[in-house]
Amino acid sequence: MSVAKVGAVVLDCPDPHALAGFYAGIVGGTVEDEGDWVDLKVPGGPTLAFQAAPGHVPPRWPAADRSQQFHLDLTVEDLDAAEKEVLALGAKPLDTEDRSRTFRVYADPAGHPFCLCAC
Repeated sequence: MSVAKVGAVVLDCPDPHALAGFYAGIVGGTVEDEGDWVDLKVPGGPTLAFQAAPGHVPPRWPAADRSQQFHLDLTVEDLDAAEKEVLALGAKPLDTEDRSRTFRVYADPAGHPFCLCAC
């Protein structure tokens, strides 16, 4: 028996609507804009929520003094095709040089690290 279930994964960011749109471009879903708080309702998954955080300082990957704190692992069928799409949406590569691995690390437009992982 569990005490709770995941209601949402919340990311602080400077522009909640823009970051919700970025992730909607990757995982689909419906954006529900409430101003300083935006929900992305993802079919079959937990809600991703984006909260306005004035003065947001993005994590630096990998760096102990500004750790990533958490990250999203996003499962994909084709790493190369998914990489092309997330880069077109505004992701920045952080650790993508080793093409033999089953994952690659990127930053979203607000600087949060996320991984594309081969399924």
